Amino acid sequence: MRKLILASLTISSTLTAQSKPRTAPLKGSLERRLATLLDQPPFDRANWGVYVVDDGKVLFARNADRFYVPASNTKLLVTATATVLLPADYRVTTSVYANGRVDNGVLHGDLVLYGRGDPTWSERCFAVDSLAPGACDSAFTAVDAVADSIRARGLRRVTGKLVGDGSYFDAVLVHPGWNAWDLNWWYAAPVSGLGFHDNSVDFHIAPGAAVDQPPAITWSPELALFTFENRARTVPAESSSTIGDNFFRTPGSWDIWAEGTVALGRKPWIESFALPDPNRYAARALATSLMKKGVAVEGGTASTTDSLTYRSVRGCCAPLVEYHGRPLPDIIFPILNSSQNWFAEMLLKILGRELKGEGSWRAGLEVERRFLIDSVRIDSTAFALEDGSGLAAGNLVTPHAFAQLLAYMHRHPKRAPFLAGLPHSGQPGSLLKRFGGTALEGRVIAKTGSIDRVNSLSGFIERPNGRTITFSIQANTHAVPYQQMLAQIDSVVVEIGKTSR
Repeated sequence: MRKLILASLTISSTLTAQSKPRTAPLKGSLERRLATLLDQPPFDRANWGVYVVDDGKVLFARNADRFYVPASNTKLLVTATATVLLPADYRVTTSVYANGRVDNGVLHGDLVLYGRGDPTWSERCFAVDSLAPGACDSAFTAVDAVADSIRARGLRRVTGKLVGDGSYFDAVLVHPGWNAWDLNWWYAAPVSGLGFHDNSVDFHIAPGAAVDQPPAITWSPELALFTFENRARTVPAESSSTIGDNFFRTPGSWDIWAEGTVALGRKPWIESFALPDPNRYAARALATSLMKKGVAVEGGTASTTDSLTYRSVRGCCAPLVEYHGRPLPDIIFPILNSSQNWFAEMLLKILGRELKGEGSWRAGLEVERRFLIDSVRIDSTAFALEDGSGLAAGNLVTPHAFAQLLAYMHRHPKRAPFLAGLPHSGQPGSLLKRFGGTALEGRVIAKTGSIDRVNSLSGFIERPNGRTITFSIQANTHAVPYQQMLAQIDSVVVEIGKTSR
């Protein structure tokens, strides 16, 4: 459960039968109705921050200018900043350089894969309509395209190494504010100028054939990059499965093992585990693709985050190949729709590099800060930020500030990618199973957020009369069961939606 909460997974938004929004009618003004919901046990022990506005008129406010830990609502800030400040046609360019002499199809030297922060080298769909042409990629869509271009240039052999160069960003790959235990999992994967498959590997787990046998564990992509030891066992069907919290990696190494149990008869599932070096991971993926296409890399793969190592070849020579990644809206979509943390952190470093010349968390946060103050006109004391995804518990934002940002984006001429990325109730994304059977089914557009003892929801309610209500709801420091708190937040939104104006 810890991994599900911290990652704000889409599936975590599914409400149980006992945790649906309230449907029994409440009487009185909006203020009275919301007070009834917020002040009833056990929700009255939570620290609530709520701000609701309709075309400039405040409909309800509680602690609206106090700080709250926003969890994945933080992603609203980085995506809004990128939507407005980056060019509408922005694409990340990845380059391949030949660091040596090319003679008759042979590169006498290293092949350098130089990344500039493209997070989309992964298997996923970049739109709600997964059947739309070009909406979905396989894990190797981008990598194979690069390999095809290298092969088309006539290269057949590399005598040196294939080096993943992630030095477009700084060398700090792991955020200091993230919990050490989280660093093993995909939602806290290292952030560098290169990355592949969300910089994680998918372990496919199923019970063994009988009790006490080891479970069946395979993984993808299979790039022969790490060692894995299966120390887990199958237990009786009525037992619990603990293996999901018992994957480990020796710090800084590629040595991974699994412990714990898998219940007999349990359906197969996937655990996605972070890998320590995104630059080598991407290099190994490209080397694997090149091998399949008949291009040999004799020196194996390596990585660097040192911007000086291959600076001379980047400065003197045209790239052997350039690959232009997916457009900016396709980077924004997974960040908002399914709350993908790693995409958010990559985008934050892109902002720092593109607008301040430094691909770091510090620089990206400064770009974000100036945008919120100078463009959105949010009070500088209304937010304090540490990362792009909301995984760090040190992020603080007031509900009023979120409402200001959302209203600003709703009227901004470049708003389309931002609004398209936000989850819609009843559509694929983190609101898929929320608000079903209520008067707001299909009419809530909002970003979810959840970490330990924190839940948030900020966005819009589309009224039948064409008006839009903007809201931000933050629930902090609570001990209410996760699904129960989600249902109570949804009940609050349903009551807001009943407001007539």
